[in-house]
Amino acid sequence: MIIAHTILFVADQARSAGFYSRVLDVEPNLNVPGMTEFHIADGAVLGLMARASAERLFADSVKIVEENDFKKVVELYLLVNDAAAYLQRAIESGAQEISRLQLRDWGHRAGYCLDPDGHIIAFAQVLSD
Repeated sequence: MIIAHTILFVADQARSAGFYSRVLDVEPNLNVPGMTEFHIADGAVLGLMARASAERLFADSVKIVEENDFKKVVELYLLVNDAAAYLQRAIESGAQEISRLQLRDWGHRAGYCLDPDGHIIAFAQVLSD
């Protein structure tokens, strides 16, 4: 079995933990100095690592992404049951909408926003027939 951890490097761990807790409507299962984790689905964990902790971990061998540096920023694409509700919660929690919720070419209804650290989040849902 594989459990996939997606880890975002964040400037303010407490701020980001609060943001994702509100938006995803879940409490972290791990919240210690330097790392917060949310189990978001079977086999999937979202981690938030403070940039300072990542810099210590990598011993300056890798430059940690600066805010809105799209060369290294990831997209967190979440399939959810109500994309509109998740996107609205994100915006109310401080996210910046960058593409409104709409039907996409690949068959999902998806909207995009930037989290407080500039990571792209997509909230999408599969439209039923």
